[in-house]
Amino acid sequence: MIKELMNDTKDRMKSSINSLENGLATVRTGRASPVLVEQLMVNYYDQLTPLNQLATIGVPEPRMITIKPFDNNTIGEIEKSIMASELGLTPTNDGKIIRLSIPPLTEDRRKDLTKVVSQRVEEARVSVRNARRDAQNDMREFQRENLISEDELEHGQKLLQELTDQFVNDINELGEDKKEEVMHV
Repeated sequence: MIKELMNDTKDRMKSSINSLENGLATVRTGRASPVLVEQLMVNYYDQLTPLNQLATIGVPEPRMITIKPFDNNTIGEIEKSIMASELGLTPTNDGKIIRLSIPPLTEDRRKDLTKVVSQRVEEARVSVRNARRDAQNDMREFQRENLISEDELEHGQKLLQELTDQFVNDINELGEDKKEEVMHV
């Protein structure tokens, strides 16, 4: 019973890490990458749709992203989404292709981006802690219903804390690596 609970909790914690990795991939580091805009949500006929489902995204040169919409009528909405995002990029278009020029990051912008990274890392930590809290509550409930003994409860809580510590350390490492990448000139 505790083993199943631990596996479920581990899956929840892994999904927190996956979410963090996806979130950190969208933080700009001064180099062009399709990942920066792929998951940008665009209002497409009153439905929020990821940009990668509406356009072909390319990187023709190290500091340029091109976005070629499948439907040219979506160019305006795509531009609005880019402007509203936290990327800090200004799109230009020729009626068929949107171009995003990636300027070198200023020191102030790098510091702002490290704050964004820190915020996302903290959100992931909170998510892992919430998974731990839910698992602890479940274990206490099992013990109250006499499904597990007090020793099993203590052992389960110890294993749960070790699992939580492991995932929090992984989250911290991801955050530090991304901050280093952002601050690298």
